[in-house]
Amino acid sequence: MSGHNKWSKVKRIKGPLDAKRGKLFTKLIKEITVAARLGGGNPDGNPRLRQAINAAKGASMPKDNIERAIKKGTGELEGAMIEEITYEGYGPGGVALLVETTTDNKNRTVNDLRTLFKSGGGSLGESGSVAWMFNRYGQLIFENLKYPEDKIMEAALEVGAQDVSSQGDGFSEVLTEVADLYRVREAFEKIGMTPSQSGFSYVAKSTVPVNKESAKQLIELIDCIEEHDDVQRVHANADIDEKILAELQGQ
Repeated sequence: MSGHNKWSKVKRIKGPLDAKRGKLFTKLIKEITVAARLGGGNPDGNPRLRQAINAAKGASMPKDNIERAIKKGTGELEGAMIEEITYEGYGPGGVALLVETTTDNKNRTVNDLRTLFKSGGGSLGESGSVAWMFNRYGQLIFENLKYPEDKIMEAALEVGAQDVSSQGDGFSEVLTEVADLYRVREAFEKIGMTPSQSGFSYVAKSTVPVNKESAKQLIELIDCIEEHDDVQRVHANADIDEKILAELQGQ
């Protein structure tokens, strides 16, 4: 097994996705609502909802907020329909971007994203324009301070994971087939290994080398996109040299 998801390290180096608690709660509530709508309100029979609830609890979200989000998803409480929509485009340096959103107003979301892309030196594309450049996987992130790399590798092989990689920054990434994510996560948890993050990720089939100037613009653009309340995740096929990342981090 070998690692190939280089962008995951970039995201951690540039800092937490959601520094503001209110924005994080908004994103988590939408995820809970969508999960409940698609798979029902019982977390025991809905792995995606169970994972969303665990993430919300990890962020110290009040129990009442979680319950309201579930009831909105199941239709017990009124609320706008929340849709999952993935947008595609290009950033500085010709980097392909996939933007996963949950929104109750797709016209607002697409207009906002178009403005963000344009102001950040990129362009929003048509559906299908870059999605073919990525494969979708389940993703588990483990902290090596808690779990040594060799233990993660051994466990991953036993539970049938697709790929394991050391990110070189204190984290290990385990990839699974999409259909196997929740099964593999539960198998890890049964042996006492809980990932710090889990969900679905798009991994680029190949990457685009990015110079320092474009890397700075790209990271700034993605930061702005991720700040949007409707945006859940952003994926890129960028290959940024570690020396460039270190320089940008020090600025």
